[in-house]
Amino acid sequence: MQHRLRIFTGEEETLEQNDRLVNVRFGEIADALAEAVYYRRTWISDFSEDEVKIPTDLYAILTAYSHLRPGA
Repeated sequence: MQHRLRIFTGEEETLEQNDRLVNVRFGEIADALAEAVYYRRTWISDFSEDEVKIPTDLYAILTAYSHLRPGA
């Protein structure tokens, strides 16, 4: 097997990440996310810096909800 060395530029990673995107309905993942946050699963923090795209109305609801919740 012949090994090939490549120079990392960051562009290839971006292209590979775009190939791995999946569209899902929020309802399909909501319960799993809620449970993972509740039980403080480690993998949730692994994705804490990742960006997600959400509809503007969901963003507005989440923002309003975070301001209404009593502080911990």
